[in-house]
Amino acid sequence: MVPGLPLTYVDFAPAKTGELETMKLTFVLLCLLCASAAFGQAVLAQPSYTQPFVMVDHPQHASQHELAQPQDLFEHSGYTYAKGELPLSDFVHPSEPEPLGDIARAYRKEHASVKKAEFVFEKYVAKK
Repeated sequence: MVPGLPLTYVDFAPAKTGELETMKLTFVLLCLLCASAAFGQAVLAQPSYTQPFVMVDHPQHASQHELAQPQDLFEHSGYTYAKGELPLSDFVHPSEPEPLGDIARAYRKEHASVKKAEFVFEKYVAKK
């Protein structure tokens, strides 16, 4: 016993026998319903046997035969070619890449010229 704890009388009167019998019957019927549903799912389902994988046999095999006649793909175009070497100066050279310092200076100048915000929240606390 805990000293200072107020004790009250609690009446644990049994429920009426009619109510108790109704609860028992409802519980038994619920169990039978669940058991029959589980039995129906387990037994009446189609069997799920695994089908073994069978490789299809192809009786035809590769064999040697003559190649088809060559076809000219350029018969209707003005395609010409020549043999020889060309100097490297005849080809187009790619442009020289711009140094990263110049790119950074351009970005800094663009950033300085952009319109700034008129009002800045320095100590903004979101309200909940």
